[in-house]
Amino acid sequence: MKRIILSWAVSMLMLGIAFAAEDGAAIYKAKCAHCHGSKGEGKVGPALKGTSLSPDQIADALTKGAPGKKAPHAKPMAQLTADQADAVAAYVKTLQ
Repeated sequence: MKRIILSWAVSMLMLGIAFAAEDGAAIYKAKCAHCHGSKGEGKVGPALKGTSLSPDQIADALTKGAPGKKAPHAKPMAQLTADQADAVAAYVKTLQ
């Protein structure tokens, strides 16, 4: 029984590491593109292409939320770590 639990725990840890290792583009495509467009052109959400926001401001909005904004940015996006938010922010700044 201990081996099964240990095996399960290791599997979950590896899954978490794999998700954390994703680059900003992959995370953006999975979590942001449906509203902001695949190239940041904006769809339901505002365009991010050429945004004047700094990478730190983007990462803060993802990790801390932004008062007065619609979901999902009204609250912190708990499913993103700080490193993942930084990777997404860096990717957003490459959108031209």
